[in-house]
Amino acid sequence: MSPENIVTDAPYTASVSADIDAPDQIAWGLTFRQLAILACTAAILWVGYSRFPRLLPPLGWVGVAILTAGVAVVVALGKRDGLPLDTWVRHGLALHTTPRLLAPGNPAPVRELLNTPTRPLVPAPLRAEVTRIGVDGTLTVDGTTRSVIACGTTSVLLRTPTEQAGLLDGFARWLNALTSPAQIQVNAVRHDLTVHANKIFNDAPRLPHPALRTAAADHAQFLIDLDTAREPLRRQVLVVTTGALTTESVRALSGVGITAVGLDGEAVTAALATAMNPYHPPVPGPRAVPGTPITGRTR
Repeated sequence: MSPENIVTDAPYTASVSADIDAPDQIAWGLTFRQLAILACTAAILWVGYSRFPRLLPPLGWVGVAILTAGVAVVVALGKRDGLPLDTWVRHGLALHTTPRLLAPGNPAPVRELLNTPTRPLVPAPLRAEVTRIGVDGTLTVDGTTRSVIACGTTSVLLRTPTEQAGLLDGFARWLNALTSPAQIQVNAVRHDLTVHANKIFNDAPRLPHPALRTAAADHAQFLIDLDTAREPLRRQVLVVTTGALTTESVRALSGVGITAVGLDGEAVTAALATAMNPYHPPVPGPRAVPGTPITGRTR
C-alpha cells in the first residue's frame, strides 16, 4: 500500500477564505471602489481649481483640498459594522428619500394630490420581488423560477476524520454542481409550542389509563408555561436554488447526512410569512397560496 493511501487519525481540515466576497486589490492595496472615490474627488478638485482659480485665494484652495481629501479618504477607507462608509451614506440617502409607508396598489395621481387642500400621506406602491408562488412551491422572482428546500443540520465535529472528509467532499460536490446562484438562509424564528400543547390536550382523553391522561395534561401545561415564560426559538434553514433543481439538490444534500425536503406552495407561503416577522409569526402551519380560493377552515 502506498503511503498516500494510508488513512490517519488526524482531523480533516479545509482551508476557506475568511471573506470570500472581499474585492480584489487593484493598486497600492486599494480596491477599485476606493480608487474610484479618490480619483473622482481629485478630479473634481482639479476641475474646480482650473476653471475657477480666482474664486478663492491659493491658501483657501489648499484648505478646501485638505478638507475634501480628508472626507474622501475617510469615506473610501472607513468601515462601520463591516460595511464601507460609502455604503452607509448611500443607504442613508435611500432611507430619507423613500416613503415610510408601503401598500399594494398604485399611487394616486399627482393632479389629485395637488387639488386637495392639505396633501395627505399617500402610501407608495409595494413591489415585492416574488411575483408568483406556484402550487408546487416554485417561486417566480423577476421572471426567474426558484425552488425552496427545507434542511436540517448535522454535526461534523462528532464524526471521525474519514466521515468528515466524506461530508465535506459531498458538500463540495453539490456546490460545484450548481450552474446558477443559490442561497443558504439560516433564521432563528419563534417556536410556537401551543400547537403541540393543544394536540396533546385533544389526544389525552383517548389514552387508555388515567395516569397517562394526567401525565399528558401535565406535559401540555408545561409546554404552555414554557412558551409563555421563555419564548423558545427554533432554527430554520432554507436553501433557495434557481431553476428546477429541487430533486438534484435534495439528493445531494441528503447524501451528506442532511435531512432535505422540497417545499410545496403552502409550505413556501408559510416560510415567507414567517420570514417577514420571525419573532411574531402568523398562525403556524401551511398557508394557502396567493390566488387560491379558501372554501373552508380546519380547526
